[in-house]
Amino acid sequence: MDSIKANDSLIHFNDKSYNSLNQYVKENNFSKIFILVDENTHEYCLPKFLEKLDTDKIIEIIEIESGEVNKTIDTCVGVWNALSELDADRKSLMINIGGGVITDLGGFVACTFKRGIAFVNVPTTLLSMVDASVGGKTGVDLGHIKNQVGVIKDPNLVLIDSQYLNTLPKEQIRSGLAEMLKHGLITGESYWNKFQDLSQLHLNDLDELIHESVIIKRDVIIQDPYEDGLRKTLNFGHTLGHAIESYFLSNEDKTTLLHGEAIAIGMILESYISTELLQFSKERAESIKTLFINYYGKVEFKDEDLSKIVELLKYDKKNNHGNINFVLLESIGKCKIDCLVNNDLILNAFEFYSN
Repeated sequence: MDSIKANDSLIHFNDKSYNSLNQYVKENNFSKIFILVDENTHEYCLPKFLEKLDTDKIIEIIEIESGEVNKTIDTCVGVWNALSELDADRKSLMINIGGGVITDLGGFVACTFKRGIAFVNVPTTLLSMVDASVGGKTGVDLGHIKNQVGVIKDPNLVLIDSQYLNTLPKEQIRSGLAEMLKHGLITGESYWNKFQDLSQLHLNDLDELIHESVIIKRDVIIQDPYEDGLRKTLNFGHTLGHAIESYFLSNEDKTTLLHGEAIAIGMILESYISTELLQFSKERAESIKTLFINYYGKVEFKDEDLSKIVELLKYDKKNNHGNINFVLLESIGKCKIDCLVNNDLILNAFEFYSN
């Protein structure tokens, strides 16, 4: 598959990834190479990666604990200290191997250590391949509120090797598919229709779909790198989805939801809201709900959950001047940004989801 240029980053696929990386390392004469992993990618992905990496440079491995709960500034401090103790300098290279937590946090660490060192992302989950790999967003959560601290800076290279998907449980694959489904809803029928029968979707089909999904996101961020307008459409489902994800992450009585699981709920809710505010087809909203619930199941919400989720909406990054801004659908492939939604309509959306 052809490589993709996204602003200051080059995205390579499968075997071409490693040839490009080895050439990049050779041309830039890095002083040391630091590889950031969690315990899962250390065991399942790092051995394969090291087999493909052709260099005589010193390689240091830094491991952090997996999971969104560890995507914090405290973890960054630990990685910064490790880099300092291992004599990293401004000519060091950082390679982040893992899902969105690793690439977001590792990118932020690289952007800020000694005011910025080169970094390469190797996304190993479907979600990180089609979402975190593109757009240059780096950062960490603030408490349980997602992605409150960070910078936008493209990695020097992104290497997408779909073979890493063989190491994932099926729920992680499902989580990534939610972002691909979102790309279909915001860009048009052609891509959306490819996901209508998910029972027929196999890993072998994913390479082309991943490539197309990366192009969809790339085309948006090239036009709006700093999320002033068009790029906000990529947040469809995320206003409520992030609030739900944060609430379940912070509540010990709840089973933590994967990002894609929460965003799937958010897309159902925001599709319903679209029918009320933008005349989005009610039949479409029902079919979206049916597809997502068939694939992701249904989460139970109690009345006391809803008020706390609504309260979390005030932390959404798209907000300004005290307004909570939603991305809604006028039709599949046509979005409207900066929509204001009252709380009663949000509660009606949850009723639509639950019924």
